[in-house]
Amino acid sequence: MSDNESMKAAWFESFGTAKDVLNVGEFEKPRAGPGEVLVRLQTSGVNPSDVKKRAGSFPDLLDAGPVIPNSDGAGIVEAVGEGVDAARIGERVWIYQAQFARQLGTAAEYVAIDHSRAPRLPDNTSFEVGACLGIPAMTAHRCVFSDGDVTGRQLLITGGAGRVGNYAIQWASRAGASVIATASNEADVKTCRQAGASIVVNHRSEHFAAEVLDATDGMLVDRVIDVEFGANLAAMLEVIKVGGTISTYSSTVLPEPKLPFFRMMYKDLTVRFVIVYAMPESAKQFAIADIEKALQRDELIHRVADKFLLNDIAVANESIESGSIHGCVVLTIV
Repeated sequence: MSDNESMKAAWFESFGTAKDVLNVGEFEKPRAGPGEVLVRLQTSGVNPSDVKKRAGSFPDLLDAGPVIPNSDGAGIVEAVGEGVDAARIGERVWIYQAQFARQLGTAAEYVAIDHSRAPRLPDNTSFEVGACLGIPAMTAHRCVFSDGDVTGRQLLITGGAGRVGNYAIQWASRAGASVIATASNEADVKTCRQAGASIVVNHRSEHFAAEVLDATDGMLVDRVIDVEFGANLAAMLEVIKVGGTISTYSSTVLPEPKLPFFRMMYKDLTVRFVIVYAMPESAKQFAIADIEKALQRDELIHRVADKFLLNDIAVANESIESGSIHGCVVLTIV
């Protein structure tokens, strides 16, 4: 860290509500260490995991000192550390995994991060979109492709209008899968269909599983990608094939669900729990390569639901906590 230079940043030193613990002011500016790039950030993505960390989901997070939140963002490489090609200076990049196993995330003017966590952002892609790619697009990619080719498969994707779910519909449909999505209102149904879902059912219906099977003429699905594992498990077991896979990335309503072990065992099911931070490095690079190709070809729909200035980071956190925002929430840094 530099002894002389500072930057504008947001940070928290204790857990609590956004308005009570988030500070915005001058913070010591980082510098690129060996293998790192120093990025002048243009945007920062606010995700549910960032909000949960601030609220105290990782009790030991503050043991090493104040935390600059947010893992996702985008900007321009300003300097490189030892071992990194100087040709990267001036490169447009998107950032992922900035605030994981370290204190300094993207809610700041600068971030110094391992060069592999700063993939190239194509010129045709905005910095706002760049802030949506880390957790939402990479999580969705892992959920869709972690268990092999989906061509010709039938996938059920719950919460299809959400940040991860909508990208999952796009990855799956682009790869040749037949996608059934869930949504609870007409606007979200339209969003799912635009993303590539051929069938959309209401997950809030008392007869959700029956409606899925009615829509598929009784055909069970090969895989489920799920946003509420505990709450949706009973319905998933009704619609998934023997030997099927459930990939899930959240269980907020029932964070510690009870599993019907024998029923799941008799179906020979695989349950995959997905989080970007723990993805194998090969899976991260697979996702990055596909994201770059899709961005270059302008093949993905990106939904920036709201934008805030860095000074308004507390309001941005509250918008995520409201549960009413389906697209990405982005902070504008400059």
